[in-house]
Amino acid sequence: MSYIASYPKDKITELFSQHVSSGKAAFFAQAGIDFVVGKREGIYIWDLEGKRLINCHCNGGVFNLGHRNERVIAALKNALAELDMGNHHLISEARARLAERLVAVSPGDINRVIFGVSGGEAIDMAIKLARAHTRRAKVISAMGGYHGHTGLALAAGDEQYRAPFEPLSPGFVQVPFGDLQALEAAMDEDTAAVIFETIPATLGIVIPPEDFFAGVRHLCDLHGAVMIQDEVQTGLGRCGALWGIDTYGVVPDILVTGKGLSGGIYPVTATLYREHLNPFMHANPFIHVSTFGGAEVGCYVALEVLDVLQEPGFLEHVNQIARVFEAGFADLLVKHPAVLLQARQRGLMMGLKLANPNFGPLFTRIGFDAGLLVIYANNDPAAVQVLPPLINQEKEAREV
Repeated sequence: MSYIASYPKDKITELFSQHVSSGKAAFFAQAGIDFVVGKREGIYIWDLEGKRLINCHCNGGVFNLGHRNERVIAALKNALAELDMGNHHLISEARARLAERLVAVSPGDINRVIFGVSGGEAIDMAIKLARAHTRRAKVISAMGGYHGHTGLALAAGDEQYRAPFEPLSPGFVQVPFGDLQALEAAMDEDTAAVIFETIPATLGIVIPPEDFFAGVRHLCDLHGAVMIQDEVQTGLGRCGALWGIDTYGVVPDILVTGKGLSGGIYPVTATLYREHLNPFMHANPFIHVSTFGGAEVGCYVALEVLDVLQEPGFLEHVNQIARVFEAGFADLLVKHPAVLLQARQRGLMMGLKLANPNFGPLFTRIGFDAGLLVIYANNDPAAVQVLPPLINQEKEAREV
């Protein structure tokens, strides 16, 4: 049985509009993007009618290792020979093994893990843990940031996502990203946590000052607040190190990972935290429940992802390809100064700042016509995200 093109393309679009999302179907029709995903392999996805795109969106890092990575698929198949989802109430070998591996590669003395299914869920858990530990309410995040669409994660994100659902959980305050003075002014004795994406993708791949996160760490220590690092997109090799925050030399109290941990095959997320936050969870071991969090078959997918990332030369390759993009962007800045204002980059976490907010959507549309899947940043339409798979080769990077 084939799972691709079992229905005609127009029938699929019609059914999607009728039963899944009429709004998305209308949006893509208006934008002139007529694409139904069919075959996918490596850095490419194909339309049912054969149009090929180089995936430079990667669903925010889900496809860091490309589409249908053979090693990741094999890991899932092998796990399915003996295991299933498992039971989240019980002690699990699979979860124990993945947790051991994650803390071994985490910054500093992070040594505990809570598994989830989605990034929003994992962010929710991080904020819950910070509030439970400090017995405080205030959570400070960035204007224009994005942390997911679930309750507390939504409250920490940009206004456009949370406003339709207010009133949300109180106690959330936002400051400009990268502004230590604004953060210092917002912090007080009621501050439970400070949460930032290492590099905010939805804000347009904004690169913070080199001393920003060291300053965040200092202020959190000064006020007894929990430093939460959202590495859902920047983690797992994307920035040229295993974690984006590693490139700033700072250890947070909580680190949230997801997307790429799935290998594009099975959803797994994790909230990683330091030992001093554990007393609450020790006293309340069943207070947070995620039925499918850390599914046992998915744990072995994530273990294979870590195996790939830690192979000798893998991160060196990421940085090599990043240099190819850096040189290419430098050429484009010279050739098109009226259109392209800035190239933003840390490893393969990349963005292009354009001269006009209308240019981002236009770039996305023209990119599609040219065979490139890139998405403009929703919180800054003048910026375009460029997030290719980490397995890109030099020739493919030059093509992009």
